[in-house]
Amino acid sequence: MNKSFIIKIIAICLLSIKAFAIEKVVLFGDSLMAGYGLPNEHHLSVVLEQNLKSKGLNVTVINGSVSGSTSSGGLNRAEWTLSEPNIDLIILSLGANDMLRGISPEETKKNLEGIINIAQTKNIKVMLAGMIAPNSHGAEYKKNFDEIYPTISKEFNIPLIPFLLEGVALKPEYNLSDGMHPNKEGTLIISKTLEKNIKEYFN
Repeated sequence: MNKSFIIKIIAICLLSIKAFAIEKVVLFGDSLMAGYGLPNEHHLSVVLEQNLKSKGLNVTVINGSVSGSTSSGGLNRAEWTLSEPNIDLIILSLGANDMLRGISPEETKKNLEGIINIAQTKNIKVMLAGMIAPNSHGAEYKKNFDEIYPTISKEFNIPLIPFLLEGVALKPEYNLSDGMHPNKEGTLIISKTLEKNIKEYFN
């Protein structure tokens, strides 16, 4: 085997290692990502990590989500949560509880921007996963709320998943009996959505 061939093989291996380097991802959200009502093995962080590793990505996924959290609560804990060493990416999905409580979209937007600023000062990349408001608070509230996520994505030039619960929301077969939180099957769908975006982002 000649030397040039060996060098090419080594170069290919090194490129592969670089492309699939170990990454640390934090899910930073509320009960929709925290695994509410599910056993640990069906939590989104666990399922997502298993799925990514099965596809050749050696990624560690940390559950940094807190059930009941508003965007304000997320901002208050961001500095502490993101002090975990070697975080490469956070998937930020907060605002559902703000919406349920009728908190002003302007306040939610300001809090999300604060979290992103904290992450970026720590050189942590951010992927934003959006929510969509129902019509219960009126058309103006819905319009202003729904605009939060694409607006922030453009302002900070960060990737956006338009709706975290795409394919899951309002479908009884994918939610717990409360009709709001994803069940095991719903979590699998969300995991596939996140997996697709993470693979595109890392590659």
